[in-house]
Amino acid sequence: MRALLRAGRGELFGLSQPLLSVVIPALDAGASLGACLARLRGADDVIVVDGGSSDGTPALAAALGATVIEAPRGRGEQMRQGAAAAKGAWLLFLHADTLLEESWLEAVGQHIAANPSEATCFTFRLDDESWQARVIEAGVRLRVRLLGLPYGDQGLLVSRRLYDRLGGFRALPLMEDVDLVRRIGRSRMRVLDVEAVTSAERWRRDGWWRRSARNLACLALYGLGVSPARIARLYA
Repeated sequence: MRALLRAGRGELFGLSQPLLSVVIPALDAGASLGACLARLRGADDVIVVDGGSSDGTPALAAALGATVIEAPRGRGEQMRQGAAAAKGAWLLFLHADTLLEESWLEAVGQHIAANPSEATCFTFRLDDESWQARVIEAGVRLRVRLLGLPYGDQGLLVSRRLYDRLGGFRALPLMEDVDLVRRIGRSRMRVLDVEAVTSAERWRRDGWWRRSARNLACLALYGLGVSPARIARLYA
């Protein structure tokens, strides 16, 4: 698969630059970042954008071979700066508490070869065996199918060409993933049959239905035109 990605670089883009950059925004992510990075072997360029961690996240990322840059706290701004520093012709944005399935690299290579002008995300799964987790996963599948709106915890793969044309991530305090996905458009968004397994700790901590209801309320408010800054204040 590494060979496929290398070949795709020249065939698809006619470039000598690296094909795939992974951008990971992080904040006190030391407990999960190591496992996340371990699954990214094969990526040409891995960038961890730290938003002011106090738990040694930058040192851990550097020790594991990632490029580390500092940015103001906030995923939108962190990913925006990470993309600016990335070298790849394709950009994969991934959360630090998300673990990609082992077959992710092969699936990404096939997507790039077959769909050079489209974006993609992974299939959402929580690292919890409870029935509540399965219900939430089903709800995510329904949202993606009906609205074409995956969230950032599903990962987002987009070509540099398309990302730049759309203006990339905006420095929003919340809803930065929905904002970019809406600009990408439903017709250009695919979902890979490869799992992105995300930590369920936030749901267990906040309550399965309380957190899900809060997320849905934020999406509804955004759809009604409420500013991300105001939604962030309500979310907090």
